[in-house]
Amino acid sequence: MAIRPIRIWGDPVLHTPATAVEEINDEVRELVADMYETMDLAPGVGLAAPQVGVGLRIFVFSYEYEGE
Repeated sequence: MAIRPIRIWGDPVLHTPATAVEEINDEVRELVADMYETMDLAPGVGLAAPQVGVGLRIFVFSYEYEGE
């Protein structure tokens, strides 16, 4: 897994429609793992693939419920 740089406002990838994922393969699995690691380090609760420079319709999130 690797930490990927988070793109900021103005980056063209953030203004381009993302492409649907046609097949879940090892490359996509690695991207998702990298996105979770990047999101946790940021720290954040959600991250979309375009935010790490990949124009695919993928997002990850993590939410801990501290209810009763």
